[in-house]
Amino acid sequence: MTRDTKTPPLIILGFDVGDLDSIQRWAKEGYLPAIASIMEKGCWGQTAGSELVCAYSVWASMFSGVSRNQHGYYYFRQLKPGTYDLQTVSETDAKIRPFWSYLQGTDKKVAVIDAPDAHPMAGLKGIQLADWASHNSPFPAAAEPEGLLEEVRRVFGPQMVVEETLNFDLAEDRQIYRLLLERMEKKGALCRHLLSRDSYDVIVIIFSESHIANHQFWRHRPEALLPNQTPEAPDLKDAIRDVLAALDREMGLILSQLPEEANVFILSETGMENQYPTTGLIEAFCRQLGYQAAPEPSGKKSLSVMDLVRKVLPEPVRVAISQRLLSREKREGLLADKFRNSTNWQKTKAFSIPSFYPSFVRVNLKGREPQGIVEPGAEYLGLLDQLEADLMQLKDPETGEPVVRRVERICDLFGGEPPAVLPDLFVQWKPATRFMERVIHPKAELRQQKPEFYRDSDHSHNGFIAAAGPSIQGRGAIGDVSLLDLAPTFLSLMGEPIPDRLKGKTIEAIVRLEFSNDT
Repeated sequence: MTRDTKTPPLIILGFDVGDLDSIQRWAKEGYLPAIASIMEKGCWGQTAGSELVCAYSVWASMFSGVSRNQHGYYYFRQLKPGTYDLQTVSETDAKIRPFWSYLQGTDKKVAVIDAPDAHPMAGLKGIQLADWASHNSPFPAAAEPEGLLEEVRRVFGPQMVVEETLNFDLAEDRQIYRLLLERMEKKGALCRHLLSRDSYDVIVIIFSESHIANHQFWRHRPEALLPNQTPEAPDLKDAIRDVLAALDREMGLILSQLPEEANVFILSETGMENQYPTTGLIEAFCRQLGYQAAPEPSGKKSLSVMDLVRKVLPEPVRVAISQRLLSREKREGLLADKFRNSTNWQKTKAFSIPSFYPSFVRVNLKGREPQGIVEPGAEYLGLLDQLEADLMQLKDPETGEPVVRRVERICDLFGGEPPAVLPDLFVQWKPATRFMERVIHPKAELRQQKPEFYRDSDHSHNGFIAAAGPSIQGRGAIGDVSLLDLAPTFLSLMGEPIPDRLKGKTIEAIVRLEFSNDT
């Protein structure tokens, strides 16, 4: 493939979930030759910064260069501003643009395949294919230009939908492992087919199979075994590594047919770590320590059908019925009703927003919440101090160790006034090797039951990045790379101006800009 252009092509190959330590180890051991080659020729580090306070919307922030404090997307379930209503949220609600959107109206061509949190947009030259082999997307596959999706289906057949399960079943694990390997090979062939038809200035391809593999096979890792414990499934003990090795092979094949003079980035957004749900703990914390008030008694009340079901059936049975008989929309609606009606908002100082792993605490702030009672300023800041102090006193009754790793204040992370959309506090729990049914505080014992969504892993707060090419000056380890600096760096490498909305900057440790730029 030959080109005549002022800037080298930019190639971004990503995989959903991968941490620096594992990738370095497997690259050194020879399992990841494509990634190792980029590391040897250029530089590597880990993604970092305030955007990684939560794993949701990391791709959206990375590709747009817009902070979550600006776009407001932090979880699939959020508090609707100005209300006590819960709503489901997706990247479309963030109303942000990926960096390649700034090529609209130029002669530059793009090839974007399965970039998370990014939908095809009109007015761009090249090809865009979204949600073809992505992870758990609520949207159907879509493509630009018109006819591309039909061509993909005609040449490569129907989509292969593969998602992790929550059943901890060996037969399912083995089947998902086979399907992941098959889908990666099929997607690699699809990418090479599409890229062979033209030359492109920007190529963005993201593989999601490592995300699924990390969750599905987390318990099979050798590191998860206790001393002298026999592996439950020896054939799956290296499944995560093997899936990433298969991804590396596909990335190597893709790179082999692209221009050698390209600037190449290989990256992931986050890693993975031991973790179990903390859904009930944060609600118990807010209620039992007096931050979130229960409704006032209103006399004798007749029980609804749902109240009777909750009263009579054990929790595991209710969860199974809910998953089988109720749609996600219906379950979310019931949760929203319960959330809205189970609190006396006029006496509540702070409350939790229901979530599975990281916890979100919102202050019932006067002027922001409908029935806010906490005054902005000194009272607000004093309440944050009190919440943080109480959270850091939570301990595991079996070990006596603190269970909260850190408490992140949004106003400290992003500056400015109390957030309009985001929670006031993000609570990061320490990695755990078991589900904690209870934790203790000097004033209370907090308990939780096993929730509907239950697994043994969650995302860590650092991903991976490696870069090499004629415009890449960095060599060796470069440490932390701010997530919000990536989009400006990509635009700079394309010779494009950086919009004022982007608060990041070009990463000088990576980029050497010596090409001509007339834009």
